Amino acid sequence: MAHYSRIFKIVVDADAAVHDRELAFWQAATGQELEHYQRFSEFHGTDLPGTDVGLLVQHIGEGPSRLHIDIHTDDMTAEVARLEALGATVVRREEGTFWCVLRDPAGLLFCVVADPRVTEANGQRWD
Repeated sequence: MAHYSRIFKIVVDADAAVHDRELAFWQAATGQELEHYQRFSEFHGTDLPGTDVGLLVQHIGEGPSRLHIDIHTDDMTAEVARLEALGATVVRREEGTFWCVLRDPAGLLFCVVADPRVTEANGQRWD
């Protein structure tokens, strides 16, 4: 069955020691206020003007600061299976959540996020 996906967010994962500085840096670098999300308190984010991509700064409890990409899709199961067939490996998939953490062939982390807003109008079709 066909499904759709797209790169939707660039995520800056910042550990507690640098989170506030990182947030201030990315707000200044983009000229955008990164709104604090009430539902997901570890995130600040914005849509980037002139693009179809957003930026998130995520407060991570521990571990190295890094960047990762979020791929949004209308069919999580199909998209994760497609990416696994390309060489990705699942790192964490919790039952009942709307996201899955994967590692690409180079060992870099990224996420797949279920998002019904991804359609033929704004996503890549995969058969």
